[in-house]
Amino acid sequence: MIPYGKQNINQNDIDAVIDTLKSDFLTQGPAVPQFEQALCDYSQSRFAVAVNSATSALHIACQALGLSRGDWLWTSPITFVASGNCGLYCGAQIDFVDIDPLTNNMCATALKEKLAKAKDENKLPKIVMPVHLSGQSCDMAAIYALAQEYHFYIIEDASHAIGGHYKGKAVGCCEYSDISVFSFHPVKIITTAEGGAALTNTPELADKMKILCSHGITRDPDKMQRPTDGPWYYEQLSLGQNYRMTDIQAALGLSQLQRIDNFIAKRKTIVQHYFQLLAALPITLPASSLDDSAWHLFIVRLQAEKLRKSHRDIFCELRQAGIGVNLHYIPVYKQPYYQTLGFTMDYCQHAEAYYRQAISLPLFPDLSRTDQQTIARTLKKVLV
Repeated sequence: MIPYGKQNINQNDIDAVIDTLKSDFLTQGPAVPQFEQALCDYSQSRFAVAVNSATSALHIACQALGLSRGDWLWTSPITFVASGNCGLYCGAQIDFVDIDPLTNNMCATALKEKLAKAKDENKLPKIVMPVHLSGQSCDMAAIYALAQEYHFYIIEDASHAIGGHYKGKAVGCCEYSDISVFSFHPVKIITTAEGGAALTNTPELADKMKILCSHGITRDPDKMQRPTDGPWYYEQLSLGQNYRMTDIQAALGLSQLQRIDNFIAKRKTIVQHYFQLLAALPITLPASSLDDSAWHLFIVRLQAEKLRKSHRDIFCELRQAGIGVNLHYIPVYKQPYYQTLGFTMDYCQHAEAYYRQAISLPLFPDLSRTDQQTIARTLKKVLV
């Protein structure tokens, strides 16, 4: 089976982890702040808070922005459930903005229309969370302009997009957002085995997130409410979580980050070859920019009117032929839990069309040219 995604681990990665295992620090040591600084340097953001998953990063981002009961968080329906769940963890209500059928990202026009209606109903969101599907940035300038008009915060769910660019700047620089979140799951651009990070240019948000990911505790005397009792003293300032990244994970991340440009270059070469191999097939290829996307995923959409087989049959035949295709994602509002919140099964028109057509083809740095040709040949056979 050719998987849809796969990590790349080399000897330097292994050595970095072994060196940490032999050190005095396995959990909270020097590697975590070093990794955080390396993320800042790479993304050109001021602050980074490394945590044990992107879900944790999304949660502390919402908490730091004060999301709570009675508030609204809006996100894309085409994302992993964590993008909505993080708002529910805070007691907020969730809503979804339909996607642009060309980019599959949150549609800025749909957002504008929904905001105008929400203003009349006094239901404006506190946070809007665009999701950079596949590694391609949303239209952040347009979304940011709406944030200035309607006064909401922006969290970029950039879980797919470290290494991507928007308007010539790195995704994660937070020029058009309050906080950006990366994922380091094994199938993402770089991995820490599991892990994530929240990046911001606002020192107060960085301080809040740093405290929230460690039980709400600080050991910084400047942040304490009472005089310290001694060198052992710490204070819990808020109700936080244990979301800390370990030094073992950070050491792997530091090693991986040294190769990220090479990973991105390989992904782009594979994408270019896909465009050549698949151009004549009855599918719609991604509209993402070759130069700007981080290319975490290669999502095609079936042109159903030209096909005799169903979406499901095509997907299953590809799997049976050893092609590890996947579908990113089921619209979140279709999940049984979200149905209990009052969403209908066809809540977003363009997300529904996407779900009927989308298939993620294998894409990872070590995907060989031979395997790509096998994928293309098999896809052609199944479709035609």
